[in-house]
Amino acid sequence: MSSRTREELQQVTVLFCGDSGDGMQLSGTQLSTTSAVYGNDVSTLPDYPPEIRAPAGSLAGVSAFQVHFAGHKIHTPGDNPDVLVAMNPASLRVNLPRLKPGGVVISDRDMFSERNLAKADYATNPLDDPALGSTYCLHPVPISSLTLKALEAVDLKHTAKRRCKNFFALGLVYWLYARPLEQSLAWISNKFAGHPLVAEANRRALQAGYHYGETSEAFAVQWSVPRAPVEAGSYRMINGNEAMALGLVTAARLAQKALVYSSYPITPASEVLHHLSRWKHLDVRSIQAEDEIAAMGSTIGAAYGGAFAVTGTSGPGVCLKSEAINLAIMLELPLVIFNVQRGGPSTGLPTKTEQADLLQALFGRNGESPIPVLAPDSPADCFAVAIEAFRIAVRHTTPVFILSEGYLANSSEPWRIPSLHDIPTIEVQHPVEARGFQPYSRDASTLARPWLLPGTPGMEYRMGGLEKHPGSGSVSYAPQDHEAMCRLRADKVQRVAAFLPEIEVNGPEQAALLVLGWGGSYGAVATAVQRTQDKGLAVAHVHLRHLNPFPSELGEILSRYDRVLIPELNDGQLALLIRARYLVDTVSFSKLQGQPFTITEIETRIEELLS
Repeated sequence: MSSRTREELQQVTVLFCGDSGDGMQLSGTQLSTTSAVYGNDVSTLPDYPPEIRAPAGSLAGVSAFQVHFAGHKIHTPGDNPDVLVAMNPASLRVNLPRLKPGGVVISDRDMFSERNLAKADYATNPLDDPALGSTYCLHPVPISSLTLKALEAVDLKHTAKRRCKNFFALGLVYWLYARPLEQSLAWISNKFAGHPLVAEANRRALQAGYHYGETSEAFAVQWSVPRAPVEAGSYRMINGNEAMALGLVTAARLAQKALVYSSYPITPASEVLHHLSRWKHLDVRSIQAEDEIAAMGSTIGAAYGGAFAVTGTSGPGVCLKSEAINLAIMLELPLVIFNVQRGGPSTGLPTKTEQADLLQALFGRNGESPIPVLAPDSPADCFAVAIEAFRIAVRHTTPVFILSEGYLANSSEPWRIPSLHDIPTIEVQHPVEARGFQPYSRDASTLARPWLLPGTPGMEYRMGGLEKHPGSGSVSYAPQDHEAMCRLRADKVQRVAAFLPEIEVNGPEQAALLVLGWGGSYGAVATAVQRTQDKGLAVAHVHLRHLNPFPSELGEILSRYDRVLIPELNDGQLALLIRARYLVDTVSFSKLQGQPFTITEIETRIEELLS
């Protein structure tokens, strides 16, 4: 130990990877939670295999979890990891190209058998390749056998002991970056309180990995990452799906309404249903419907009955819901549809991220059927967007779309827990005066129609998908009534723009380039723009939360820049809309790989355009 050095780093990115059953998601979650409790800013990126049970050791079965922790504010899970923990040959082959040159490779040497090498298409053992050791700092550690040795005194089956090797690897990473063990030890005790032998095995494995780093001569340097300055308050790690669930419940509580959530399980939105099903004490009524159509139908029924109603799904589910979404638009009922976008079309890449459902949300229905569309920009922002969506839905009596993404849904970051008293209430009014009542009368500023509760005496009216008379709501086949109602529903959605906050421009008010982003690209875009600004380049950044209607001042802002770069995880859908609406010179930067943008990708594209 006397020859060891202790060095300080400002940020570190660690990537755990292995088979689906190797516990990589758990190891990554523990490292991120421990780092957040220690005081670092943290951002994560879980990466699940697309197949539920891919063959063990195969390239298709690799599961990964990337953790970025820093002593300053960060917005992304990092570009290229500094450390790669590879539990088998397949995980090494899949993820080694992502590692920084000179980065640390920790591998489970015991798993590099001839059979596993063949599954990963290795002709020879890469751990014996001198080129690997010269390019990276290679540490082939017998993780499996050391774990079994540490657990010799624990009366568990061999297979159960082997499952603890992820905690050995975690303990070694904890030592490398001076992470405390207490948080994970407490989690183990709580998680396995009913299984004391399992708890003891995982505790011993974690401590054995830590002590291996402490005593092994292979590791000459231990690094530390300082705490990040943060605003005072209570924090917790949260992913986008949990933040969405909490935001939906909070919106209902702000309006003193019951929350009805009806959905059909679908990756990657199912977790929201799991959370809400546990919160009955918060007046949440969760429904697992038999299909997507039933989920949307029951959501309409709940909204008609006066509840805060919401349904969640992914792109394929939106296809099935589309006819009923049109009914909700025709009925002008306040409800929320959120779509956690994934790689498509069809089943596509069910566990990977994408932003390719923007045009579907705007136009994926028959007839003229406008609907407000919002998109969160970070996992924690899902909370605020859920509340805002309901605020818009109630104020304008309209369904509202939220476009989340698989990246946001599964990724985590520290979230400062707000006080309910600091969030403005959501005002809800149900008319009770029958005299002179017209079910399709309009608010002068929002064009909202009354949200009438069924059974209110003397205020009966017709509901359905047929076109309405503009005032009475009675069925009307008159051509002028159809055109008047189509234009009225469109105008009502456009009037949402009058209530939106001003667009925040990060950078010069006029310059050669504006980077226009939306959704989960925020972290990569904001950081890339900051880096290029630090290099003296004339570039600014605007990020859109509201995609329909666009904010009123967007056109004027776009006109102040020579060119507009639009990065999207699709084939240029927002770019298409911006060109059509504002006739400006947009440069589409598309990525369709099931992975979020990296900072370097956007930074490089900015520099190319400004060179």
